[in-house]
Amino acid sequence: MKSFPVSNSTALRSDLKLMKVTFLGTGTSHGVPMIACSCRVCASDNPKNKRMRTSVLISENGCNILIDATPELRLQCLKNNVTRMDAVLITHPHADHIFGLDDLRRFNIVQRMDIPIYGTSKTLEIVRNAFSYVFNDEPDPGGYKPRFSLNAINGNLKLGSLTVVPVEAIHGDGEVTGYRFEKFAYITDANEIPVKSLEKLKGLKVLVLGALRYIPHVKHFSIEQALHIIKQLKPQKAYLTHMCHDIEHEEDSRKLPGGVEFAYDGLVIEV
Repeated sequence: MKSFPVSNSTALRSDLKLMKVTFLGTGTSHGVPMIACSCRVCASDNPKNKRMRTSVLISENGCNILIDATPELRLQCLKNNVTRMDAVLITHPHADHIFGLDDLRRFNIVQRMDIPIYGTSKTLEIVRNAFSYVFNDEPDPGGYKPRFSLNAINGNLKLGSLTVVPVEAIHGDGEVTGYRFEKFAYITDANEIPVKSLEKLKGLKVLVLGALRYIPHVKHFSIEQALHIIKQLKPQKAYLTHMCHDIEHEEDSRKLPGGVEFAYDGLVIEV
């Protein structure tokens, strides 16, 4: 089990008893509203229909762990007053989940430390290629390069005071990594969860699950498919994320069963 040490500024605090989860973004790779779309959801003035690319921030005992770095990471941090970043977990290396990694350089400056990034070996290889300028030998006198280390996941992690259990899932013809933190789990961009992974998701208080739309998709759970998984796992509460512009928050929320809600950008929950 790997350990991630907590620095002095994130030392354990007895006044923080709960893990806080902040939904930084809840939209698809296009985001909502989409470019050049005037549908009723894209044109909506309801802030719960405005969805940046999907990401969450896990906060406990002064330690902030980001799951996925979207292209809007800077805006998400400003909107949610995120002033510290201790580690980043990557679910998979698609653009909407990694292209915000350059914004980590601001946290490098503020915290005066490199930031560890975790993912599968395959995911990290693509990250290394996409951000090759970070790892070349060219000097960086102006500090334009973000400083982060790439750490392959080989079993459970210890990040701060949290044990993190990786959960493998299928994303079309590829793979994604979900993450379980104690009684909370986060799975996005999946269309299948293997039986072995379902076993890792039992006994949850809160499950966050990607659910793209009502119409089936080859790489993502539909609403119906996600609800089927939730019914199998029986978490106390479930939130749906990674939603496209087919979902109108207020109207479609009324169709969901008890204990299930659509997440929205800026939603904060405690576990």
